[in-house]
Amino acid sequence: MQAARGTPLGRPSAANADEPVRPETNAPQTDEPGRADKPGITVAPRRIGFLVGTALTVLTLDLVSKIIVVATLQGHPQIRLLGGFLTLLVTRNSGAAFSIGTSMTLVFSAIAIGVIVVILRTSRRIRSISWAVTLGLLLGGATGNLIDRIFRYPGLFRGYVVDWIELPHWPVFNLADSAIVCGGVLAVLLSARGIRLDGSRATTGPPDDQESPDSTNKAAPATPAERADADAADAGEADDQAAPGSPPRGGNSGGGG
Repeated sequence: MQAARGTPLGRPSAANADEPVRPETNAPQTDEPGRADKPGITVAPRRIGFLVGTALTVLTLDLVSKIIVVATLQGHPQIRLLGGFLTLLVTRNSGAAFSIGTSMTLVFSAIAIGVIVVILRTSRRIRSISWAVTLGLLLGGATGNLIDRIFRYPGLFRGYVVDWIELPHWPVFNLADSAIVCGGVLAVLLSARGIRLDGSRATTGPPDDQESPDSTNKAAPATPAERADADAADAGEADDQAAPGSPPRGGNSGGGG
């Protein structure tokens, strides 16, 4: 009997008859829907978790420390620690970090909101742990000070930020200010080293697996025609460099009698 069209002629083995069909495992994987990666290229996972975790840690420490300091040190003398190197006291700052621009509270509130929005939009492209931690520090610090400006005296987006850490010859600051400064320093270092948000490095020369055209031409073997031309050129140079007055090749060196 003739087999039905499209059915295999051979009988499947019993071992393979009940075995489910498995999907291809060699296809490139990506965490972005609709994006097809090139074969052989591994896409690093997003590092949003590191960014959010760092930001929440900074924000929690900043808010808890401000609540404790205001509840215990408000109206009390300052506390000196480490032989006077570290001083704890409560001050109100209407400006930016380290009491800069005390008359521009609304402006700094708008800048903080803009920084938060930019970081959140940039987080979709982060695949570097270093950049995730860096932006997390900036996000947590900016959010901590922005909460003070929203909810503290004297009003919405005009509130004074609570500062409570003082070092010798240094303005009074808080943990949010420290996180902002550390994040800024890390951002400069990562940019100087050429590390991008996706974890790759910015390079100015050709990739390591590619050779320049000059090196490729030097490494290529010479063809027979090129070798013949080179031999002819060497012979011509030898004739041109012969001493003046010397007899030509194949001639008689003396006179006959």
